[in-house]
Amino acid sequence: MDNLMELLETRRTYRRFEQREIPGEVLDEILTAARFASSAANRQPLSYIVIREKDKVAEVFSHTRWAGALPPELGQPKENERPVLFIAVVENLDINADCDTDAGLAISNMTLAAWNRGVGSCIIGACNKEKLSGMFGLTERQKLHTVVAFGYPSHVSRIVDAEDPAQVKYYLDEKKDYCVPKRKLEDIVRYL
Repeated sequence: MDNLMELLETRRTYRRFEQREIPGEVLDEILTAARFASSAANRQPLSYIVIREKDKVAEVFSHTRWAGALPPELGQPKENERPVLFIAVVENLDINADCDTDAGLAISNMTLAAWNRGVGSCIIGACNKEKLSGMFGLTERQKLHTVVAFGYPSHVSRIVDAEDPAQVKYYLDEKKDYCVPKRKLEDIVRYL
């Protein structure tokens, strides 16, 4: 557990990836981490769809939007920078129709487990959920929550202190690495 805080600090969003396959044992750890996530009343309403075939990954990618805080030419991964894997997070409405917290916990577990093995991720809610739901064969009692992109990062993403608590928009530095301003503790914590 000594490295937990370092893992939390360095697990950032990554948007450019090496074109290297993620080994099956790493994928299994990512999915197992999702399975281990806490769930309200332990109802476990989530299921997952793994997209790893190159043509299917490209199809999912075509229905996603990246880095909304940046112009498309800077935020959208180029052909040789795209993720090599997606995991779709699906809410099963018959089990629990309101499970955003469960999804957040599972996604956090997945992305931390991935980063523990050097695999970066990008959580994508900005996607064409209707098209992707059709592609995934979801029923009307299933709802696509998010797709999470995975791959070995080809850039750095790091936290910087937000000097102005109102200015938290991420940006690229001169090396085109991501800088992610975070408000300081004194700006977000109040003791009673």
